[in-house]
Amino acid sequence: MKALIDGDIVVYRGAASAQEEEQWVAQARADKMIQEILEDTGATSYQVYLTGSNNFRREIAPSYKANRPDERPTHWEAVRQFLVTQHKAIICDGYEADDEMGIQQDKETMTTVICSIDKDLLQIPGRHYNFVKKVHTVQTYEDGLKHLYMQSLIGDKSDNIIGVAGIGVVKAERALAELLPEEWYDKCRELYNDDERFHLNMKLLYIWRKPNDMWKPPTE
Repeated sequence: MKALIDGDIVVYRGAASAQEEEQWVAQARADKMIQEILEDTGATSYQVYLTGSNNFRREIAPSYKANRPDERPTHWEAVRQFLVTQHKAIICDGYEADDEMGIQQDKETMTTVICSIDKDLLQIPGRHYNFVKKVHTVQTYEDGLKHLYMQSLIGDKSDNIIGVAGIGVVKAERALAELLPEEWYDKCRELYNDDERFHLNMKLLYIWRKPNDMWKPPTE
């Protein structure tokens, strides 16, 4: 089993946990996090991924993540460099760590496991491990597709993606519950009543399955 580790989360949590402490403490906590992930998943190999610069999502929507504060934890950069030098983390320039994990995830033989707390990644079929809640899940292709369409309806406040007004988890689940997977697109499109905004949100929410991937309406 190979663990695909969300380095962005490891960096932030490691640095934030040591705001008033020395740099090495933040690095040690990030290191411990990775070791615990490997123990919990039984992985025999791993790869850490970090989001780089020039995220294409901000090019197609300048509002993407614009609500997030610019200030980062004190040792953020030091922990990030530690993951690159000590854990051979791969920096994903032009796209996000999530996208590279989506590409690398083995959707057929289940020999990889995505390790993150980011709910968006649940749209990717295969094994998942939430290393904060200590929860293991397996997503089917249908599970992942439904998760993506539900996210489009609900939106994602943390990424400044606004869904359909008045729709939360319960209403989104209810809207898709009695439909076949091939009907989900039309239902979401109907609820948005704004193709341009719906399609833009789908492009922002969609995580790559292959290099330079991009969401397209199923009718194309």
